This record gives sequence, structure tokens and C-alpha cells, in this order.
Amino acid sequence: MSLNDQKLKKLREAEATQQDAFAALRFRDYRLFTIGRTLLFTSSQMQTVALGWELYDRTGSALVLGGIGLAQVLPAILLTLVAGHVADKYHRKPIMLFAMLIFALCSLGLAIISYTRAPNAVVLIYTILVLTGIAKAFLKPASDALMFQLIPVEVFTNAATWNSSSFQIASVVGPALGGFAIAVLKGATGVYLLAGFAGFLCLILMATISEPKFTPSKEPISLKALVAGATFVWKNQLILAAISLDMFAVLLGGAVALLPIFAKDILRVGPFELGCLQAAPSIGALIMAVSLAYLPPLRKAGKALLWSVIGFGVVTIIFGLSRWYWLSLLMLALSGALDAISVVIRHTLVQIRTPDNLRGRVAAINSVFISASNELGGFESGLAAAFLGPVVAVVGGGIGTIVVAIAAAYIWPEMRKLGTLEEYKQ
Repeated sequence: MSLNDQKLKKLREAEATQQDAFAALRFRDYRLFTIGRTLLFTSSQMQTVALGWELYDRTGSALVLGGIGLAQVLPAILLTLVAGHVADKYHRKPIMLFAMLIFALCSLGLAIISYTRAPNAVVLIYTILVLTGIAKAFLKPASDALMFQLIPVEVFTNAATWNSSSFQIASVVGPALGGFAIAVLKGATGVYLLAGFAGFLCLILMATISEPKFTPSKEPISLKALVAGATFVWKNQLILAAISLDMFAVLLGGAVALLPIFAKDILRVGPFELGCLQAAPSIGALIMAVSLAYLPPLRKAGKALLWSVIGFGVVTIIFGLSRWYWLSLLMLALSGALDAISVVIRHTLVQIRTPDNLRGRVAAINSVFISASNELGGFESGLAAAFLGPVVAVVGGGIGTIVVAIAAAYIWPEMRKLGTLEEYKQ
């Protein structure tokens, strides 16, 4: 076979891999990893519904609802640099398994607090959430770095799509199961027990994964080593632009933390309908993620990212103004679909451009942006709702999201020019 024939064969094999919607799932360890993470995400989403319903039922406070996110995000932010360095310096699988054990034990702790109806339950619940945040700080960089060791670089985009899909599947099933379980079991205690059981199942499944060869970072713990991930992100403006845009969009435009208020006081529906509302963004995101897995790679990824964020802001405004349950459900589903585009682009860009010896630290930085947009965004929404009301908080956030997208297009003009992500492989 001539050299040209060999090149042509490799090119065709690469094209076939990119067009294979199940390319990443054909690898055993990645498949087991994805199933395990889906279980963990499912239990986490069930628990989130239960926490929101129980705390709002006990206190009637939007600020307390917002505090759920704040209690988890502060440890993640404070431990970011240390957790990222640990994920690059030590084997990632044991770190991941230990963090999952903490998650499962925290769920059992919440069940005990809920069952005993302790008078200082809010303080105890926040304490458990702080422990969960600590575990999450170490889990995210270790698991993200390990995941992309399980597959070749040719299927990174496909893996990012299925990673998003698995999260969205869990986010659909979890809230629905959580809301249904609250209605059937007459409280949140049983939901916490189910979440803890699912966490232990995930731990067992992840333990069967074969950890790939790993060359740990030899850098001693120092300020320079700790900030290496942040320095890398700052120097790679495309990565900085993508994760910043995604963070501010969800930080300002996210309405998920206020859904218990919208369900109970504005739309006047029960816990099962609340579960459906919380599942709606994930249903939309799942449909979009699966569609992206089958469609050809985005040829204008930058413009797709910007327009998806603007669309996210628009549907958030409509949701905030809606008084009809089905319209609210539809807008939440559309918000999830638009957010899925941003997630796939950001995740693929970060993994393709990051060298393996920095994956843990860069994943930790990325985790902070995600946590800031989700958990800290929940606190921002709760705080705004407490002073301005839930409708003004959500509508104002949607407007802010649109402004941020327009500003990002001018601050980072290279984002508008971003073509296919495969062009930026190392």
C-alpha cells in the first residue's frame, strides 16, 4: 500500500469515527464511567428537588432556597486550586471514589435530619451541604480528567456530547423521581435515602473501571503549581471566552433555584408538577445533545454559542412572565436545549486544547465557572427574589444574559470567528 493510500485510509477512518454517534460508548471503561455518573447525577437531582421543597415548606424563604447553592459553591471555589493540583499529582480514581463515598454518606445524613425534624434543621442541612461542596471540589477535576483518559482524542467531541446527554438524562429522571417520591412518601426523607442508595451503587460501578496509565505531575505543591491551570485558561482566550460566557448566562438567566416559588405561589401546582418543571430543561437539553451526536460537527461553533446564549435569555424572560404552566414548561425545555449547545462547545474546546498534565487543574477552574453559574447563580436568584420578587428577578436575569452575550461578542472577536472545533486540536 502506498503512502498516499495509507493517508487516505486513515482519513476515512477518522471521518467514520466522527460520524459514529456511539463512538465514545464503544469503549468499555468510558461506558461504565458514563453509567456510573448518570446514577450519581440522578441521585443528586432527586436530592435537589427534595431540598428545595422541604426548605421552602419549612421556612417560606426565597433567601433560604438561594442558600442551598451558596453552601455548596463556596467550598468548591475555595478548594479549586488545591483540588486541581491533587488531581494532577495523584491517581484520579481513588480521589473520585472517596468523594463519591462522602456524597452517599451526606445523603444519609440529610435523611436522618429530615426524619427527626430537628428544630435547627436548616443549620444542619447547610452543614451537610458544605461537606457535599468539599467532596464536589475534589470529584469534578478528578473525574473529568480521568474520563478523557479512557478514550482517544478522536472521539472527544462525541464523548462531550454523550457526557452532556447522560447528565441531561439524569436531570430528567432525577427531578421527576424526586417530585413523585415526595408526593407518594409524604416528605423528603425517603428521597434522601434513595439518593444515598444510588450513590453507593455508583461507587461500586466506578470501582470496576481500570484506571489507565497515568504520569503524575512532578511539580511540588507551590503557588506556581496551584495557579498553573488558571494561567493556562487566561492565556487561551477562546477557552476563557467560552467558559465565561456560559457562566454569566446561567448565573444571570438561571431560574431553577426559584422553581419551588413559581410552582407554589405563581403557577399554583404541586410537588409532582415541580419535579416536571425542574426536569423540563434537561428534557430539552437531552433532545439537543442527542441531535448534536447525530448531526455533522458545527461549522460555525462560535456564532452557534453566541446565538444559543441570546436565545437562552429570551426564553428565560418569557418564562418569568408566564402564568400558564404548559408555557412555562415549554420555555424551560427550550432553555435546556439552548444551554446544551453551549455545554458541548465549551467542554469539547477545553478538553481538546488542554495537555494531560494540566487536565486536573484546568478541570478545577472549569468546575468553578460551572459552580458559580449553577450554585452561586441560585443564591443570586434567591437574593434578587427576596428584594425584587421572583418575576422581576427572572426577567431581569434574562435581559442581563442577552447583554452579556452581546458584550462577549465584542470583547472576544475571535469567538465570532470560531469554526469547527476539530480545527483546534493540539
